[in-house]
Amino acid sequence: MPNWDEDSPQLRENLARVLEEIVQAAEQRETPTLEAARRWQTIVMQHLDVPDSRFVGAFRGEPGVENVQVSVGANYGVDSAKVAEELKRFEAKVQTLAAELDALPIGQEPDADQLAAIVDLCAWSHAEWVRIHPFANGNGRTARLWANGLAMRYGLPPFIRLRPRPDAGYGDASAKAMQGGWEPTAVAFRRLLEDFLNDL
Repeated sequence: MPNWDEDSPQLRENLARVLEEIVQAAEQRETPTLEAARRWQTIVMQHLDVPDSRFVGAFRGEPGVENVQVSVGANYGVDSAKVAEELKRFEAKVQTLAAELDALPIGQEPDADQLAAIVDLCAWSHAEWVRIHPFANGNGRTARLWANGLAMRYGLPPFIRLRPRPDAGYGDASAKAMQGGWEPTAVAFRRLLEDFLNDL
């Protein structure tokens, strides 16, 4: 089996399956939930060599992963004992923000202010997921799935590349997200969206 983080045909197949689900949820403007993200991570990890099977579909702090701490470089995710509380707050806020934007008519191109609000929601959800780092593995991919799902919900293309990780300041923005700042992600996402649209 290929490594969970290796760019393999199996991983690409898994990501394609998750994207199909996310497209459908976006089109129907389903309520965004933590359980959806748990399912995405489970699908993405199928038939891959994961360091520990307990890491699949489990948020840190849950049974089997109670004491798993994670870091990216010098930046640590939220302590496993606080993950459930932080995720509850994340879910409530993403649902509130999405409900506000759901007033946008389906099929109508957003104006400049609406576009800014959509990109900010994508950036905030991505950055907050990265800050919490709720899974033992696969948080970056899941954060990018959150952002793309929300973008498609409001008629934007899935402009954030899943594999390999995007550039255009994405890495630096993600490091700042782990320190609690989401605004650099919004700057990076505006650049990524512009580049994506220019390449069409």
